[in-house]
Amino acid sequence: MKNNEQKPDFLFEKANYKFLFIGIAVIALGFILMSGGGSDDPTVFNEETLFSFRRIRLAPTVVLIGFGITIYSIFKKTNAK
Repeated sequence: MKNNEQKPDFLFEKANYKFLFIGIAVIALGFILMSGGGSDDPTVFNEETLFSFRRIRLAPTVVLIGFGITIYSIFKKTNAK
């Protein structure tokens, strides 16, 4: 009796999954950079921490770069065998 076991066909190759996980990690880093800025006292409003460069410019840019990496991982061509 012959063993006709086939390897499971994955949608992407190993490199695609690597880029996908890197992109997800970069997106998560962007959201971590965006967090914070709260105050223990609800009557105090600290504009400098809430509207800092990190939360307004850097974090959204990092998230968009992560989305770009993720989209690249999806559209990256696989090697034809």
